[in-house]
Amino acid sequence: MNERSYYVAVRFEGSTKSYYFSTSSPDLRVGEFVIVDTAGGYEMGIVSAAPLSMETYHSALALKPVIRRPSEEDLRVYRFNLEQAKKAMDITQTEVNRLKLPMNLLDAKYALDGSRITITYTADNRVDFRELLRLLAPQLHCRIELRQIAPRDKAKMVGGLGICGLPLCCSTFLTEFDGIAISRAKNQMLTLNIPKLSGPCGKLICCLLYEDDMYTEAKKNFPHLGAKVAYEGSEYTVSGMNILSNTVKLENPLNIKNVSLEDFRKLKPIREKHSESEENDLDEGE
Repeated sequence: MNERSYYVAVRFEGSTKSYYFSTSSPDLRVGEFVIVDTAGGYEMGIVSAAPLSMETYHSALALKPVIRRPSEEDLRVYRFNLEQAKKAMDITQTEVNRLKLPMNLLDAKYALDGSRITITYTADNRVDFRELLRLLAPQLHCRIELRQIAPRDKAKMVGGLGICGLPLCCSTFLTEFDGIAISRAKNQMLTLNIPKLSGPCGKLICCLLYEDDMYTEAKKNFPHLGAKVAYEGSEYTVSGMNILSNTVKLENPLNIKNVSLEDFRKLKPIREKHSESEENDLDEGE
């Protein structure tokens, strides 16, 4: 048996995420079809990166192997399965409509040997699809796996354009999704308009993560909101700031001023005056 001293990135039809497999062939080319061993059996995939030496592989995860390059018969079966998957989607959609199940079908994919079909769908809640499986079994004649995926995974599969006008990050380079809280938008002082901060998946846009650490670090140089300072003979309150332009917004009942952070640091802070009872409490605390 040949020593598998290389590993190669392979992606599957309808996915942008790549998975690593071991191989003894250093000459596999990007874009070339290969047959690989997966947890669900043999699958056809496409090489997405040139093979690398196992000496550079540092993960503890064991790699399944690349079995071989496909034969003409393998490619014929692969193309046949793609056509059959479309028919299976139509059959499944008909039964879903008949049963009035609250699920949105996305994709169907046969294993290379045709022994299994995986049907991907989204739903707001868990779906009881036992009756659906009973109806599909005699029509599809194989093992059926119904897989529910999250809204972000749906956007990754379907693709589209983001509010920036570029292809969605999830369908181009993101392979994993971190939880994104509204606190990220607050930290970046964005207007909390949820529809505008949401992507096609209906969740908060992933790019809220990209600059969050930078904002957290930059805000350390800025004053706290609500701080009071004397400016041009009047008392002002810090009501906002702009990290990108390095300015601080000052406000009082009569006026609004924007000053540079450098100029703000030269201003005299005004300490809050305590009431008599508060001062007594402070004295007792001492």
